[in-house]
Amino acid sequence: MEYTFDDEAESRLESYISGIGTILGNDSRRASFGMYAMGLLGEGERKSFEPIAARACPDPDRLGAVHQHVQHFITDSRWSDRAVRLYAARYALSAMTEREPVVAWIFDDTGFLKQGTHSVGVQRQYTGSAGKVANCQLGTSLVVTTQTMHVAIDFELYLPQSWMEDAARRREARIPAELEFKTKPQQAVEMMRRALQDGIPPGVVLADCAFGDSNDFRAGIRALGLHYAVGIEAPTKVARLDSAGRKRGYRTSVASLAEHLHAEGRHAYRRVTWRDGTKRRLSSRFAVQRVVPVRTKTRRSANPEPVWLLIEWPDGEPAPINYFFISIPKLSRKMMVRLVKERYRTEAVYQELKGELGLDHFEGRRFTGWHHHVSLVLSCHAFLVAERARRFSPSARRPTPSDSVALAA
Repeated sequence: MEYTFDDEAESRLESYISGIGTILGNDSRRASFGMYAMGLLGEGERKSFEPIAARACPDPDRLGAVHQHVQHFITDSRWSDRAVRLYAARYALSAMTEREPVVAWIFDDTGFLKQGTHSVGVQRQYTGSAGKVANCQLGTSLVVTTQTMHVAIDFELYLPQSWMEDAARRREARIPAELEFKTKPQQAVEMMRRALQDGIPPGVVLADCAFGDSNDFRAGIRALGLHYAVGIEAPTKVARLDSAGRKRGYRTSVASLAEHLHAEGRHAYRRVTWRDGTKRRLSSRFAVQRVVPVRTKTRRSANPEPVWLLIEWPDGEPAPINYFFISIPKLSRKMMVRLVKERYRTEAVYQELKGELGLDHFEGRRFTGWHHHVSLVLSCHAFLVAERARRFSPSARRPTPSDSVALAA
């Protein structure tokens, strides 16, 4: 997200910081917000309390007081994360949607590597950021995308049951008493509901199998009037449907169905190209089948909703590597593929948030501090996204109803 500020951009940044400062409510918070935001946007390699304070205060005699002031603003000061994040989201989306409509809402999680056991929510758990089990925190995120742009608008810290059931740790980390344990899919549904209440332009919900395998997650999406295109695991059970929508044969795993489709004929899997990569065009072979997900006895629905099963089987692989459920009734195979492949945007967002804005540099231990730090990072990200939308001209053509996934939903 390289960007050079000119006089007009600096004026817009001043106005933007002032707008958020109005939400914060007093001069002390406004000053602290401005200092912290400029520290995140600046060139410093480390973007935690002490380095931010040191860059803002060249006087060594005042550095300790400035450091404490900034730390208090992040860890203890009472201001609304939701209000600040919503202001930032609307600011970025206003610029983004002048170019093209919202396409997708992407849910994912990312890890924050930590040492020790006192940082809120930390434990040994798997994180895709490291590709292994590590001592870390996990955060669930919501990224909103158009055809060419993306912005992170919300984050929630995942709190494992080991934390939620430990009264002493909850007190130490100042976890709100009313907060209950939620899985990451449950957090995502709550974030979805919040975004709709706040008037965020809706899109198709995308997520990997850590979310998509949850029946409740998919049901929650549909209950909110949204559609989804989500990853699922190979053992997931489905009932195959014929062209008239009638069940065909017995229930089976999607992995078994993929093999069966391959045996039925060479035309079941067709090549689809979804994007031009940095070195080559990205393509693979995909099969599509109409199915009904099979639920467990305790969660069986009287009228389960048919969905598309999209299967990816790349050349040279002994078996398919990806499976997806897609709830949109009418969508071409090419649009299905392009839609599910939009999930790559979360990795770009995490690189921007961590590599440039210090998302994972927070060194505090408390629940409120983590969320306040993330709110300021999201605010800075939103401003940069809006600046990028203004600086770079729109793509050659705007999406039309025939190729806009947002309109298909």
